[in-house]
This record gives sequence, C-alpha cells and structure tokens, in this order.
Amino acid sequence: MLRTDSVGRPDYNTNVAVMIEVKDVSVRFGEKKVLCNVSTVFERGKTNLIIGRSGSGKTVLLKSIIGLVTVAGGDIIYGGVCFNRLNFLAQKAIRKEIGMIFQGSALFDSMNVEKNVMFPLDMFTEMTLEEKRERVNCCLRRVNLENVNRLQPSELSGGMKKRVAIARAIALNPKYLLCDEPNSGLDPQTSIVIDNLIKGLTEEYNMTTIINTHDMNSVLEIGEKVTFIFEGRIEWEGTKDDILYSHNKHLDEFVFASKLGKRIKLSAVSAEEG
Repeated sequence: MLRTDSVGRPDYNTNVAVMIEVKDVSVRFGEKKVLCNVSTVFERGKTNLIIGRSGSGKTVLLKSIIGLVTVAGGDIIYGGVCFNRLNFLAQKAIRKEIGMIFQGSALFDSMNVEKNVMFPLDMFTEMTLEEKRERVNCCLRRVNLENVNRLQPSELSGGMKKRVAIARAIALNPKYLLCDEPNSGLDPQTSIVIDNLIKGLTEEYNMTTIINTHDMNSVLEIGEKVTFIFEGRIEWEGTKDDILYSHNKHLDEFVFASKLGKRIKLSAVSAEEG
C-alpha cells in the first residue's frame, strides 16, 4: 500500500543520492501488458543504461519516466517527488529540469543551430536575447562546436547534429538527462565521441542520466549501471564489468550475439574459472 504524508501526498524515504526511482510500474496497451511491475533506481552522477531487444519495453519505460506514456500502476519518483501523481503544472515544473536527447537528434529544420539551442531558453526563461546567446555559445563550446550558430541542420554532419542536440538538452542546466538511442545512425568512432561527451557532462553537472540504447559498445564503454529488460520485466542489473561474468542466459544471448561477442564471453568465463 502506498504510504502518504500528513497531507496525503506520496511519502517515500528516498536517499538524497537517488534522483529517479521507478516503483512497481506497469504499462498496458489495450489488453497487452508491456511493462510488468518494474522497479529500479537510476543514480545521480552516473550513466544509467537501459538495454533490451526490440519490443522488450525499454522505450516504453523511458517514455513512462518522462510522462509521455501513462502508467497503469506504480510510481515514477524524481528526487523523492511522485511525478505521475502530480497535476499538469507541477509536472511541467519538473520537466523544466529534464534535458532530452531524441533519436535522430530532432532538430528543427527551419531553425539554425543558434535558434535550435535557444529554443528551451525561449520557452522557459525570461532571459534577455544577449543572455540567451551567451548561454547558447557556452553550451556549443561545451560540446566542441564553435562558429556554427548560423548553420542550418541540413549543413551539419550526423555527429554535429547529435552535439547540437546535446547542447540544446543542457541549455537549462538540467538535473536529469534522458537519451533515446543517442548513437543511432553514427559510425563507431563518432559514437565513442558522443558516449564520452554524455558521460563527461553527467559527471560535470552531476545529473541523473538515463540512456536507452541498443549499442553494445556504449554499454561496455560507459555502462556504470545497466538495466536489461526482457519481455516487460527487469531480467538483470549490474555494471559494464558485471556483464562479462553474467550467468543470465537471456542477457548473454542479447549482448554476445555475434561471433566476436561469443569469443569475448568465452574468454571472460575461462579467465574467471582459471
């Protein structure tokens, strides 16, 4: 039963280091149950990765966390506050503290780089134009992009588009960063650059970062906490190092599906036994 405080609000004894908590969350689409009593914690200052097969429920979980999907049961808790039980205005206040990196970058084609990064500042602040431009330039410098303010998205490479999307996501100095397949469509070297950039920003801003990904290189590079979802349930959780020594059949079949992956897994198991 959900505990409440003296005025009837949900009451959780949440550790201050725990920034986003999912408690017994279920999601249904019609008669189909997509998430089944999912409970986990996404830690502040760490890169928290969600992985799983297509259709496993990982994208639905990310959308539930930000409120784009309505949960059938359970709670989404931001810093001790039960997000899904708040009214629209209270949820909006929390969303101002969330940066979002969408799959495919989702830049506005009709806006140049400066206006794309400035968009959340226009929406949520009373800053002057000069202040907004200063913040835009600061964010672009942070993602190693300078003198690109007047370029259109069509003039950017895939990696540059991702970095502009990251600059936009951090424009409001968010507490939370949610990323949906941030490496989608990128070559392996550019993917590593984006991974390291997100990890560096997570540590620098002390954000709670959640990354929904199918990129196993990302998992093994920056997976400080990895949550594996299988058929709507959390099947396994651990770090990137734990994965090598996992004895979970479904996780191993997913992560080490290639011939190279199988050799890496076999080598790790042999070293553990030896």
